[in-house]
Amino acid sequence: MPWIAIVMVLAGTAYILRSQGRLWRCSCDYLLIWSGDPWSSDNSQHLLDPYSFTHLLHGFLLCGLLALIAPRLSAVWQLWLAVSIEAAWEAIENSEFVIRRYREQTAALGYHGDTIVNSLGDILVCGLGFMMARRLGFRRTLALFVLTEVALALWIRDNLTLNVVMLIHPIEAIKEWQAAGH
Repeated sequence: MPWIAIVMVLAGTAYILRSQGRLWRCSCDYLLIWSGDPWSSDNSQHLLDPYSFTHLLHGFLLCGLLALIAPRLSAVWQLWLAVSIEAAWEAIENSEFVIRRYREQTAALGYHGDTIVNSLGDILVCGLGFMMARRLGFRRTLALFVLTEVALALWIRDNLTLNVVMLIHPIEAIKEWQAAGH
């Protein structure tokens, strides 16, 4: 039953995103499994991109949070809850308000939102992060979290921490440092 509930969340998310005007796939008329250039127009338009790693980290965080607040819930229902929370974030992230905020306050100047394929990929990667964290345990997950944040900062001049900071309380020096990487 939980697996059916997860599929329902994915289908519902696709419906919500489509009703928000999101395209199913890139308007470029091709679909990539991986788009590795975070500064290209392909970013957030294909299944996976460098920002998929931040969604993996969402899964790590949700695993820890749900272990604290819902310890008696079975692992598969915790996974469903994590996927549901991530799906809600995808709908919020692709709202006009948040898209405008990203364009105005971050280095994502040309950002127009995710395609539905990209959002579904992000949700699935979050689920993968949740399952990895359950298997790895706290210490190894924490080490992998920090390693991923550092690697993303060096690679794309962005990561989950910087993304949250710039979305909530932008810092001009960070924006300039990020823009210098293009």
